[in-house]
Amino acid sequence: MLHIHNLTVSYGQVVALSEVSLEAPRGCVTAVIGANGAGKSTLMRAVAGLIIPKSGQVTFDGSDLVGVATDERVRRGLVLVPEGRSTIAEFTIEENLRLGGLWRSRFHQRESIAGVFDLFPALAKRHKMLASTLSGGERQQLAIGRALMAEPTCLLLDEPSLGLAPLIVQQILELAQQLAIEKNLAILLVEQNAVTALRVARTGIVLNLGEVVLHGPAQQIAANKDLRHAYLGY
Repeated sequence: MLHIHNLTVSYGQVVALSEVSLEAPRGCVTAVIGANGAGKSTLMRAVAGLIIPKSGQVTFDGSDLVGVATDERVRRGLVLVPEGRSTIAEFTIEENLRLGGLWRSRFHQRESIAGVFDLFPALAKRHKMLASTLSGGERQQLAIGRALMAEPTCLLLDEPSLGLAPLIVQQILELAQQLAIEKNLAILLVEQNAVTALRVARTGIVLNLGEVVLHGPAQQIAANKDLRHAYLGY
């Protein structure tokens, strides 16, 4: 389980996150939603170890992660799929995948690649082609596949729907739900597409200006019209 307690992050005098607390258990999706500037991506970067929080605690499977480098967090099973489908366009699909598990043996890399190709048949058919030839949805598949190469137990998905068509968004988020259940992953999903995110999540957390304003069952949050109008704009 991923546990975040009173996490505070500042950029100079600007407080981006203020005493944020939440949990992401295994076997389900936990969705963090909110408008632009709510602090969602800052939260993910802090959990991944890309920025240093001012205060607070992040623990993963009982171990304190404060001061633990990003690459070591990945080795422990905590993996971020960053916003923007950050695949390397000049590398082939297979080369991009291998980057996700460079420290692992060739045997385990081959096993994981086979698993990714089972999950994403479109990537398997084009494994020797450059990532630049892929559509936006396929590049998001590749980014998720690369994260799975590390054999994570917790997957951090930062705005996976960004720039994608509605049908592809639904497929990607339903895939997140499938992975959580079938692989017993803890998935922390940051999304601006609140409707679809809450549909696949068990728990929802609403961020507003760096603070948690609501935490509860996803279906209850989705049904709260006053909350949707106040914080989510729909």
